Amino acid sequence: MKAKEVKILNQGLEDEMEVWGYQPCLWKMILVGVGAVCSGGLLLLLLYWLPEWGVKSTCTPTSLRDAQTLLLRTTVGKDLARLPCATSFVIIYFSSFVSMLINHNLDCQQVKEHNQLHMSTACSTHGKPSQFTCESMNKTFSRNHDQDNHDHQLNHNHAAIWIIIIILVLTPFFCFFFFFYQVLNPFYIFQLFSVILWSTDSYYYYASAIVFMSIISIVTSLYTVKKQYVMLRDMVAAHSVVRVSVCRGNEDTEQAMSTELVPGDVIIIPANGMIMPCDAILFNGTCIVNESMLTGESVPVTKTSLPSSDEEATRAYDIEEHKKHTLFCGTHVIQTRFYAGELVKALVVRTGFSTEKGQLVRSILYPKPTDFKLYRDAYLFLLCLVGVAGVGFLYTIILSIMNKVPANTIVIESLDIITITVPPALPAAMTAGIVFAQRRLKRIGIFCISPQRINMCGQLNVVCFDKTGTLTEDGLDLWGIQRVEDGSFRPPESEAAKAGLVNSTFVACMATCHSLTKIEGELSGDPLDLKMFSATGWVLEEPTEEETALHNLIMPTVVRPPKNLIHEANQNNQLTQNMELSELPACEIGIVRQFPFSSALQRMSVVVRRLGEKHMEAFLKGAPEVVASLCKQHTVPQSFTETLETYTRQGFRVIALAHRQLESKLSWHKVQNLSRDVLETNMEFLGLIIMQNKIKEETAGVLCELRHANIRTLMVTGDNMLTAISVARDCGMVLPHEKVIIADALPPKDFHPASITWHYTEAPTQSGKDNQVKPQISQPEQSYHFAVSGRAFAVITEHFPQLVQKLVLKATVFARMAPDQKTQLVEVLQGIDYIVGMCGDGANDCGALKRAHSGISLSELEASVASPFTSSTSNISCVPNLIREGRAALITSFCVFKFMALCSIIQYLSVTLLYSILSNLGDFQFLFIDIAIILITVFTMSLNPAWKELVLRRPPSSLISGPLLFSVLTQIVTCLAFQVLAFLLVKEQSWYEIWTPQSDACNVSSSSPSPSINETIPHDHKNIKNYENTTLFYVSCFQYLAVAIIFSKGKPFRQPSYKNYLNEANIRTLGEVAAVMIKCCSSCFSASPQLVCVPHDWRVTLVIIVIVNAVVSFLFEVNFRNITSYVSSLIDLLS
Repeated sequence: MKAKEVKILNQGLEDEMEVWGYQPCLWKMILVGVGAVCSGGLLLLLLYWLPEWGVKSTCTPTSLRDAQTLLLRTTVGKDLARLPCATSFVIIYFSSFVSMLINHNLDCQQVKEHNQLHMSTACSTHGKPSQFTCESMNKTFSRNHDQDNHDHQLNHNHAAIWIIIIILVLTPFFCFFFFFYQVLNPFYIFQLFSVILWSTDSYYYYASAIVFMSIISIVTSLYTVKKQYVMLRDMVAAHSVVRVSVCRGNEDTEQAMSTELVPGDVIIIPANGMIMPCDAILFNGTCIVNESMLTGESVPVTKTSLPSSDEEATRAYDIEEHKKHTLFCGTHVIQTRFYAGELVKALVVRTGFSTEKGQLVRSILYPKPTDFKLYRDAYLFLLCLVGVAGVGFLYTIILSIMNKVPANTIVIESLDIITITVPPALPAAMTAGIVFAQRRLKRIGIFCISPQRINMCGQLNVVCFDKTGTLTEDGLDLWGIQRVEDGSFRPPESEAAKAGLVNSTFVACMATCHSLTKIEGELSGDPLDLKMFSATGWVLEEPTEEETALHNLIMPTVVRPPKNLIHEANQNNQLTQNMELSELPACEIGIVRQFPFSSALQRMSVVVRRLGEKHMEAFLKGAPEVVASLCKQHTVPQSFTETLETYTRQGFRVIALAHRQLESKLSWHKVQNLSRDVLETNMEFLGLIIMQNKIKEETAGVLCELRHANIRTLMVTGDNMLTAISVARDCGMVLPHEKVIIADALPPKDFHPASITWHYTEAPTQSGKDNQVKPQISQPEQSYHFAVSGRAFAVITEHFPQLVQKLVLKATVFARMAPDQKTQLVEVLQGIDYIVGMCGDGANDCGALKRAHSGISLSELEASVASPFTSSTSNISCVPNLIREGRAALITSFCVFKFMALCSIIQYLSVTLLYSILSNLGDFQFLFIDIAIILITVFTMSLNPAWKELVLRRPPSSLISGPLLFSVLTQIVTCLAFQVLAFLLVKEQSWYEIWTPQSDACNVSSSSPSPSINETIPHDHKNIKNYENTTLFYVSCFQYLAVAIIFSKGKPFRQPSYKNYLNEANIRTLGEVAAVMIKCCSSCFSASPQLVCVPHDWRVTLVIIVIVNAVVSFLFEVNFRNITSYVSSLIDLLS
């Protein structure tokens, strides 16, 4: 036997998995077959539910190369999946591809031997090649090397997962497969077992009702899942099977299906655009792309070709670092820009599930499991019920043997007690509250793709908010500009579209330094760029395809001021005031080259050329601190820092502009190869653009409501620190009397260790610096907030990990945070037992939205698929609504669970007492209790809508807690006491006798004999009709109703029960039916063969018993609730 070999897939990543190889073992398979026959197939079921045991019991470990079965297990959560490697279409994929993924070095060599154009991306499911630089890829693939020898079989295997989704939903096999999968669920197997057991005992009505409900449940699940798969197929089908042009040889191209693409192929992007079928590197030309599918940002972005020179070209290609040069699968290329005689080309780097969209689809197919304490406790509680059922099982067997009951009756009755104690309908009942909450959320414009997370929303105690577009308005308004002349600031100016500024360098920079483009005649691009450009009043013109084809060089985008502004400006010029309008200078500026905005660099730049000028100019726009650091020191005003702080403290968003005149010897071709680092130096500072980002009307009210509910709120933004702090104060996240301490951290440098600097925003002089970090953390509670920048967060995380959790506990503002840092922050909060909510507008927030317990996207675009919740309203008013519904759903789950558990115990007590006299409840009685009372009541009591306010107290999160267990136990003891009381009292009545068909207790005379000893002689084999049965049936019916009323809680998390009209009507109707059954005379029972008539006096006694029972149960619950509330309030005050 070969040693067991364990390998790691996707090591260090979120979806890291361990994989083992196995091959079938004949003698093990024979043993399992014998065991399956002896156990009637139960062993096969057990091995199906436990795949690890199934593999180990039928196979022996072997190397992955020789394996016929792979066992995969995630390193987080340890979820197991079995993949047989040679039995179906999917398996071919794993046998040829996964085996290559095991060892990346071996795989790269195999791919290279197969085709030198295959990149190391082909051997990494996340595409992070380390052997190819941008320059080497440009040189290699721009020559159109022959690619006829690609291994397309590898591609077909790689595309298998995509195609199988499309095939399955279109064939009956999918329905059969899913039906089979559902039926083998432990829940349905238990139901099947129960139905068979009840049928053997002639409980046909209830068994038929359970079968009917199960079929409805399975069909509904099948319809829902198929509908989701069809939607998913539609989402991927637009780009999974399309025709693309692939370069073959030096000049040849051929049409191929996108499913045949493999990493290393060079595809041609058509001029009219396309939906990308893969992830590809753009190395020739420029594209305008809509990436809303992945980022949630509906603004088109410009993708430029991979740098072929300068320092950036020498770096290894990284898909995160080079996003501006990468076309992602599923994104829409709107239009392209190209050179005459050349095509826009891109290099395929990832396909299928390895792409960005593939990972999104995979996260939808296999979402991250939600680990919520309620569900863990539910299983523990069920185990307790199983224990109780075990006691009843043994009691029934012993009692039956003592009474010499036939063996078949012993088996049926002992197993029946298990189906009574562990209710088969419990899982469906617990999801009722979630389903109704989901419907209510949909009515208020909140859509949910992960219903199980609704309960989690009820436990949220911290919510992180993005700033721009979430707390503040989506767009920015130009407040004014402040230009620099002779090294000092001029007074602020409210308008840029003035005749006196038409020829200024400042306005020229505003008009050219952007990434705007025209789509169908309309300007499109970043909202900030749109506002900035429209403020100048200039006009943008782009070349047509025909114009581009006439030139050897790419035609530039041209901007120019309107003619009326030119005329007005030149009226003040002595040289031009007498010229005709057509003779005036055009002032046109052509944008020769763009360096798109980089969030890592916090800037963008362009190279432009004025019409008629021989030299070119560079314009730079970005974060003020970054721009100032790239400018000549004497051009930056001395008051720069103070002026910037003045604006940022007021909540303005400030952008700095800079300019540089390039050497006249720079030609057009040289500019295209110019390094960004070389260009963006020695700039001249031009001034500031001040943009106003208004807070949304609903923001302050919502944050105030969350604060009063003791739900912590954080701001996580990519904006400036002081701007973020100002917005936090304006919206009430930081109160006026509270101080803000900025935590700034520096990495180690020149033998100096990493350090953290602390200072107040109100008094910058009060600061402290300490390598070991001992800041003013001893301040009084709630008197201060920390504010942390993304750079400081990274340094503290790396060099001061012991402080991260302490800092996060008191930090409120996180500024200049990168998307991955937002996700990291959510993980840190979860690590200190916070239930975290994240609310963002979909741009740069997808990772955090997916990672949070409750991610709420304010974008309705396709990117919201990554978020569990999506709001159709573009403000944060959805957050308290979601929390309210979450709390209502959570309380409903608790109420339903307690009700179902107690109903099972009540029925268990009734049956156990009746077993003592060799009796049982009848089919009609079971049907009335389980369907008419329990099932209908469960669904109606789940209809209570959420309470209109968020209260300070949060609902409990654990079923296994002292208060809840005490509540359930007191109700169990109460019900037991009154059932035993009724059971014993009925035997003490003067009219009591062993019931026979001739018995007539309703008209009994005083002379009627009454036996002193109850020697039950059944007149039928089940002995259903007797006085004990009827008495316990009456009492238990009212116990079910009393428990339903007591456990159906209203305020402070749900609307009062009396406002749930359907539940009120249901309870009232059931109570009236039960009362009629007690009150009715003997003639009324002729249609009910399982009840007997009892005297009027005993009926009155039963009414008194059930009333006292209800009062005692109510008093226990109310007094206990008051004590619990007092203790909870006391704990909150002490904490």
